[in-house]
Amino acid sequence: MENNDKSFFSRLQEGLSKTRKGFVKNLDEMISGEKIVSEDIFEDIEEILIGADLGPGFASDLIEEMKYRAKRKELESSDSLKALIKSSMIEILKKCESPLRIPVGETYTIMVVGVNGTGKTTTIGKMASRFKRNKIPMLLVAADTFRAAAIEQLEIWAQRVDAPLIKQKMGADPSAVVFDAIHAAESRESVMLIDTAGRLHTKTNLMDELKKIKRIMGRELKGAPHETLLVLDATTGQNAVLQAKMFHKEIGITGIALTKLDGTAKGGIIIRIAREMEIPIRYIGVGEGLDDLRRFKSEEFVEALFG
Repeated sequence: MENNDKSFFSRLQEGLSKTRKGFVKNLDEMISGEKIVSEDIFEDIEEILIGADLGPGFASDLIEEMKYRAKRKELESSDSLKALIKSSMIEILKKCESPLRIPVGETYTIMVVGVNGTGKTTTIGKMASRFKRNKIPMLLVAADTFRAAAIEQLEIWAQRVDAPLIKQKMGADPSAVVFDAIHAAESRESVMLIDTAGRLHTKTNLMDELKKIKRIMGRELKGAPHETLLVLDATTGQNAVLQAKMFHKEIGITGIALTKLDGTAKGGIIIRIAREMEIPIRYIGVGEGLDDLRRFKSEEFVEALFG
């Protein structure tokens, strides 16, 4: 593990501390000193799993597996029980471990969607910073034309990473902004990072707008958008799952970025999202720094969670 990776692992451990206290610590206290895991604690363990936002489906499956192994005398210590929980988590998360692959020398479009407040614009900025370090040419697109603050924030990021920004005035048609951007990107063979609106209280209008943007992109550039990345806020817990299902049903999601894992005791929601959605988790965020958005790695996450 390189120093940079060690540094991020330490930050990930620290970022997951609230989740660890609410989950691993409770689990440790319950099974500490248990030489043989008895069936009467399974119900309590299930409550802890559900309480950590891991989801009732995961909890139920895991408890059934525990009972099966206990009968076969394969679960006779607290260590073996924790090992089973960890391996079960990794098995689910591994299916969603799929980093974003950016082709070289092509125009590649990433449409970033999500509810306002999840950290869409900041996530775009951090992704842009990653691309900059890897010398990937890019273009930022301010298609959230309903909030002046969103355009201004993206403009600041564009200046920080020295990337071109396509924008229009507040209130402009988002599809028109994207139309201009596609033709600007094609001449540069760049990665397009497109910020979009997320006004959930006008859900129908929002989804219609996003569908229109996708139609325009597909018409102007074959295969676009190549990635539709949903940004979710881990602090919202089960609401994040509902948002993922809604966005996927309406516009189709190809990847997820889960932010603000450092500010919540609900980090276990990543298990539920992975199990119920089976959509690639591209990135996780554990802080405000540029390096605090990283590619998701299942084993690293679980090890950091258990500390």
